[in-house]
Amino acid sequence: MNTPANPSNDAIERFNSGRVVPPQAPFPEGAEFGGFVFLSGVIGNKAGEMAVVDGGIRAEARQALDNIATVLRSQGMDVADLVRCTVMLADMSEWPAFNEVYAEFFAGRPMPARSAFGCNGLALGARVEIECTAAR
Repeated sequence: MNTPANPSNDAIERFNSGRVVPPQAPFPEGAEFGGFVFLSGVIGNKAGEMAVVDGGIRAEARQALDNIATVLRSQGMDVADLVRCTVMLADMSEWPAFNEVYAEFFAGRPMPARSAFGCNGLALGARVEIECTAAR
């Protein structure tokens, strides 16, 4: 049986543009390996700050999606390169409002595969967190 060799850490590129997550954050905006770009969970934080935008689920969802686009652009990519997104909602009753924002954001663009689930306790008291994978 052939066992694939473990990839070296040199093959994994971690990045933080500082445009969404402050450079001092204890995690990168994402990592790239094998032509795939894995974004860390993104919330509706103000650009470069560790504070969520005001306005509730709609404002946070829009900011989170804008933040995802900003991170992708920093890597020379676009939201059309997204393959999959996982959505975590602090309250599943806000799912319809999130879906409206999500549909508006992707209007006229290819939508990635997606799943969504409710959770308890998102960072900074956020209402939504979105984790995505993109392909080069």
